[in-house]
Amino acid sequence: MDLFVNDIPVRILKPGTEPEAGTFNTELKATVDSVTKAKLINHVWINEASVMDLDLILDLINSKVPMHLLSLSLTVNDYEATKAFIKKKFKVVKAAGGLVLKKDKVLMIYRMKKWDLPKGKKESGEGSKETAVREVEEECNVEVKIGKKICTTWHTYTMNKNNMIKKTRWYVMDLVDDSRSRPAIEEDIEELRWMTQKEVYHALENSYRSIRFVFEEYYRKEIVKN
Repeated sequence: MDLFVNDIPVRILKPGTEPEAGTFNTELKATVDSVTKAKLINHVWINEASVMDLDLILDLINSKVPMHLLSLSLTVNDYEATKAFIKKKFKVVKAAGGLVLKKDKVLMIYRMKKWDLPKGKKESGEGSKETAVREVEEECNVEVKIGKKICTTWHTYTMNKNNMIKKTRWYVMDLVDDSRSRPAIEEDIEELRWMTQKEVYHALENSYRSIRFVFEEYYRKEIVKN
């Protein structure tokens, strides 16, 4: 489960699972070590975490006070109970979006002073693929053909003092027609831009970590496929 809290990536791992070597510089064991904000620096792995530990950790990370945590891997004692807790702690909003390809270029949108990918909330009765296509076409005024799922991200935010979590399914898409493309100004989109891989790399410096994660998963799967 790939969670983003305060734009910090938090990967929830099943019992007995370790994060990849080289992805953390500090290891804590929740059954032995106390977890404090002072210990959450750079890339951290916390092992043997309970639901209560997770509740504390989420509150620490969700603070408005800046912290030096870059990423967190959390191996939990009960994966299903952890997912149930998260869905109870936050109101879940379901969404879907797309990474649209035009030969060797990707369609990115500029919204709220950040580079992003087109996405949006599911409507009643829609499947995730239908949502993804509709949102891409509405936000960018392009026609696309949907492909395989890339990944699912979960990111937290606050709306009207309520704790929310958006579950977004991401799909790769091929462009069919962009002859009438235009940004949906009413959705706060200022610009559409087709980017090369190098341009995407630079754009992601002014983006969200969840969007970086989508690209990382896409490129990783492309490498494995080839």
